[in-house]
Amino acid sequence: MALLNYAELGRSAGLAQSTLKRYFALLEAVFLVRTLRPWHANIGKRMVKTPKLLLCDTGLAAHLMGIDDARLAQDRALFGGLLESFVSMEITKQTGWSAAAPALYHFRTHEGDEVDLVLERRSGALVGIEVKSATTVTGADFKGLRALAHAAGRRFHRGVVLYTGTEVVPFGPRLHAVPVEALWRWGARPAATPSSARRRAVTRHSRKRS
Repeated sequence: MALLNYAELGRSAGLAQSTLKRYFALLEAVFLVRTLRPWHANIGKRMVKTPKLLLCDTGLAAHLMGIDDARLAQDRALFGGLLESFVSMEITKQTGWSAAAPALYHFRTHEGDEVDLVLERRSGALVGIEVKSATTVTGADFKGLRALAHAAGRRFHRGVVLYTGTEVVPFGPRLHAVPVEALWRWGARPAATPSSARRRAVTRHSRKRS
């Protein structure tokens, strides 16, 4: 996912911001992209800060960029970006049937600390989710979640780093690293080659419709 700066994009594309906003509104209407507003304790500021652009179909994105499983295996940064979008859309779909019906945001500080997804319940309770393509997690991977916890105060309920490892690991009060497979099969052991399976899922996400 990337921050959606209409001013910078307009200058590079030679288009007016009003035109770009109409284009992106159309892309969002046909479910090709989704924009996430930034979470801020001040609700009014959520409307004026930079949104984040989420690609709804990572299979289509990989196809347009000419990316296959082998390329993703070699380029972890590229895999990480697509995995973030893929996981974000899976969570978005699951919130659609959840009784809690949380609102979705992203979080970013002036210092550059980020959280990929922030789920806010109607009560105001927050869950932060960070997505990592690595098979191991360190305390540094929770930097953005700790910044969110500081900004949210008592409203912060839990912070989770979803990663491509196999163990649930605590990293402090209300902070855990959790295998990304937990989104689909909590308690099940991953396949023998989980990384390749995830790459296939990311690149082929849209092929069922063809």
